[in-house]
Amino acid sequence: MEHQLYDFGMIGLGTMGRNFLLNVADDGFAALGTDINEASVKALNEEGEGMRVRGVHTQEEFVSLLSKPRKVMLLVPAGKIVDKVIEGLLPLLDEGDIIIDGGNSHYDDTNRRYEYLKEKNIRFLGTGVSGGAEGARRGPSIMPGGDRSAWNDVRAVLETVAAKVNGDPCVTYIGESSSGHYVKMVHNGIEYGLMQLIAEAYDLLKRVGGMDNDSMSALFDQWNKGRLNSYLIEISADILKQRDDLTDGHLIDAILDKAKQKGTGKWTSQTAMDLGVPVPTIDSAVTMRGISAFKQFRGEAAKVFPVLHTDEPRLSGTAFAEAVEEALYFSFIICYAQGMHLLAEASEELNYDLDLEGIARIWRGGCIIRAELLEKIRLAYRGDDQLRNMIMTEQFSTLLNDCRESVGSVIRLASERGIPTMCMSSAFQYFEAFRSARLPLNMVQGQRDYFGSHTYERVDREGIFHTEWGK
Repeated sequence: MEHQLYDFGMIGLGTMGRNFLLNVADDGFAALGTDINEASVKALNEEGEGMRVRGVHTQEEFVSLLSKPRKVMLLVPAGKIVDKVIEGLLPLLDEGDIIIDGGNSHYDDTNRRYEYLKEKNIRFLGTGVSGGAEGARRGPSIMPGGDRSAWNDVRAVLETVAAKVNGDPCVTYIGESSSGHYVKMVHNGIEYGLMQLIAEAYDLLKRVGGMDNDSMSALFDQWNKGRLNSYLIEISADILKQRDDLTDGHLIDAILDKAKQKGTGKWTSQTAMDLGVPVPTIDSAVTMRGISAFKQFRGEAAKVFPVLHTDEPRLSGTAFAEAVEEALYFSFIICYAQGMHLLAEASEELNYDLDLEGIARIWRGGCIIRAELLEKIRLAYRGDDQLRNMIMTEQFSTLLNDCRESVGSVIRLASERGIPTMCMSSAFQYFEAFRSARLPLNMVQGQRDYFGSHTYERVDREGIFHTEWGK
């Protein structure tokens, strides 16, 4: 064993890294791992007993046992730790070796590392990995961006370990520089939106429809067998039926309504604003997590601002559930559309040259936002390199039109009952704004010209105009 050379190395043997490396070993590659935590190294050796996998305790031994060109993947927390690990590796590597950052690094950091390592003739891939610990073990969606020659050298490993849909591996070369981490960031922004939309549907079914947890679980399971089929709907059904070990009730009712976040949703909103691309459903999901953190304030505000329509009867039965399903499906489409539109604009502005059909294809399996809907999205972008926003395509325009009445009714009802549906409402208003041939932004332009002489254009003639208002 001491003299065997290993095909693929992993630094960072937490649950995610360990599972990914065991997946590599499952598929016939000799896999090597290391971690500063001795317990993590021991866990890898125990879990990988009898497999072509091994954990070692030092980076020196780790690097010496890798075949050349060395393929080293990092699954460590994003930020300064990535830089620290890279600096520790550099004296041990040779020109042409490959470093793969598989964490959720910000794309600006990835750009910096890509250029820095290029100067040292070390090939770098900023690689998004989605699917959680289970996905890492059984097959994640993988989004590598950076040095194309590095992709060619690691392609066999990544295609083998990735999730498969109809035999197609859920991995593809994304593009140069930071494109892989950018695409993963937008994936996570869409994930924020979908999660909040499901939460709002759950709230409506519970507070308006009067459904109990088991009934909602059965309904979500039914939805998962239809057009809403997706990983997030599937796990939501499981969450709703889970019993609590500490009480006689369901666990969902004992979970505090404060959601945390790691930053990727916020980054998506920030870059969208920088590029001038509207993603209000993703923005709203980030905002709702922020509002949820003010639990005490919300409790005080609830006493000052009571619900106005407390005497309204609950709406139960299949009709309401069907309306919520239509509203959720509509909102899912819009959320994906916003993310894909952002990718289309970023591809041009940041020179990524993204293959949007390919991105939709690799998101169909392994990742958190995998859904039946992504096959329709893939088909919408197939053969159309100029497509920016998918809502006008044949695949989606009819679907959106069919759901419009239900989503409007559900949002009005939620407003009457004092139930916040910020994400669902933002999806509907995004649609309403884009389908409006004329918006009231002529007033905004008049205001800007009035107080700041910022000029305006006219509808009846060409040119740039300014008015001395009130004179």
